[in-house]
Amino acid sequence: MSNARILVTGGSGFIGSSLVKALLRAGCRVRVLDDNSRGSSRRLADVAKDIEFIAGDIRDAAAVDAAAQGTDEVHHLAFVNGTEFFYSAPDLVLDVGVRGMINVIDACRKHGIGRLVLASSSEVYQTPPHIPTDESAPLVVPDVLNPRYSYGAGKLISEVMAINFGRKYFERVLIFRPHNVYGPDMGWEHVIPQFALRLQTAGKRQPSGKLRFEIQGTGQETRGFCFIDDLVAGIMVVREKGEHLGIYHVGTMEEVAIADLARRIAAHAGREIDLVGGPALAGGTARRCPDISKLASLGYKPRVPLAQGLKPTLDWYWRNVDLAPKT
Repeated sequence: MSNARILVTGGSGFIGSSLVKALLRAGCRVRVLDDNSRGSSRRLADVAKDIEFIAGDIRDAAAVDAAAQGTDEVHHLAFVNGTEFFYSAPDLVLDVGVRGMINVIDACRKHGIGRLVLASSSEVYQTPPHIPTDESAPLVVPDVLNPRYSYGAGKLISEVMAINFGRKYFERVLIFRPHNVYGPDMGWEHVIPQFALRLQTAGKRQPSGKLRFEIQGTGQETRGFCFIDDLVAGIMVVREKGEHLGIYHVGTMEEVAIADLARRIAAHAGREIDLVGGPALAGGTARRCPDISKLASLGYKPRVPLAQGLKPTLDWYWRNVDLAPKT
């Protein structure tokens, strides 16, 4: 499927921009639709001459329709990510998620686009019934009153729409569920950049000695962190080898406790910390780690362990602290 004409929604986002570059390397012609409300043009600066960029809101049906016209395939990544937004702007999260999915499907149907790749999320499981978690685990919204579930619910709705419209109107629908992707320039509303910046600030206030470092929860909560290069490699395997209506986890099975993550970040800065636990946000998950055997059977193999991927990620954040949102 080289030389395919591909639309990537949310293509100036963290994952989207890396996917755009991988698709270009594969010989595809790429168009990006993004309003840069969550993305940034700097992520695409090195390939700006190689892509067509359309500024537009995924909620604008006319913009999506125009962007999709003339393409063979759509990769739909436009969504509002970042845990703090799940709690502070759940209406926006759902508006972008659900309205955006409707617009993408309508545009594909109108223009006869038969291939759709959808970015979902590990959040569709909320609290997984078993660890590691495979793709057959039930998708759950345990409490409609909790704003956190706006994100997981939006992704769940998107999956259901993609699958059921896919049965009738598409020749190939593929869904990938990323698990805790990280890397340089991943945004600021995630645990690794937040820990990195808090540690840097605390270190400036206290140049020597152990640093008091507060975290949400006990620190025994776990995640399986996946470096961006591995995530994109997995998406490309899904695109090349995935079956119609197939759902695939992309991630790593290296399960890491948040307390361990905090200590690793501190060690990279040459500091020691005293961890102080605190209340966890309602709706958080104690453990999350994917079973990636389904995608591994197609040839996927993550190559960047956390110990290797953490260094360039932290270095980027400590070099670019001036880009952090001002509070």
